[in-house]
Amino acid sequence: MNIYVLLKRTFDTEEKIAINDGRIDEEGAEFIINPYDEYAVEEAINLRDEHGGEVTVVTIGEEESEKQLRTALAMGADKAVLINTEDDLEDGDQFTTVKILEAFFEGKEADIILAGNVAIDEASGQVGPRLAERLDIPYVTTITSISVDGETVQIERDVEGDVEKVETSLPLLVTCQQGLNEPRYPSLPGIMKAKKKPLEELELDDLDLDEGDVEAKTKTVDIFLPPEKEAGKVLEGEIDDQVKELVSLLRNEAKVL
Repeated sequence: MNIYVLLKRTFDTEEKIAINDGRIDEEGAEFIINPYDEYAVEEAINLRDEHGGEVTVVTIGEEESEKQLRTALAMGADKAVLINTEDDLEDGDQFTTVKILEAFFEGKEADIILAGNVAIDEASGQVGPRLAERLDIPYVTTITSISVDGETVQIERDVEGDVEKVETSLPLLVTCQQGLNEPRYPSLPGIMKAKKKPLEELELDDLDLDEGDVEAKTKTVDIFLPPEKEAGKVLEGEIDDQVKELVSLLRNEAKVL
């Protein structure tokens, strides 16, 4: 089984993020594998262990993304591909990503492609479904369970707190939701083995693309942090007095009445 995982390098939202001139200050940011993509990596390894084949992780980015690819290899993936756009692109969007991935998968026989449900930096959830449309294969989003039997695939997916059961067939693209599995931590032997596993680096030229082919269709106008929350107020006194004070605050300060 040829299994591919779409991986994205994202900043760690558990760490402090600084914004300078409408951009995230990467000098002070910590970067990790997008957490939803970790579910995809783990499930890809489980499918390979059950059905055979190999797992290839693919990312688009700059040289620094090699660290996240090596982490996925240490988890148990077999191969990695970095599509390096450092010298070709300044900005991109979901169209850019899908156009590059479509060119990458041309001529490849992928049985299943796994991706995270969303990326925590932009959370658009567009790349997986748009890529499946371009490749003309079925796709199922927000999966929490998957079982493959020959060409038939049984899936459970999260639908606003409920579960929908889907039957489909290979080849297939799925996006992975929390609850699908518990991603493993790379072991020391896994980290050592990852150093010897193949990591291929491609550029746009290798995919017969140029900058004009992948030019972004959208523009980010501004990036900013949410305002800090003001300290709350504790109302004291009799209930009637508290109600009057609350109504006054809602009308005069919050201006919601």
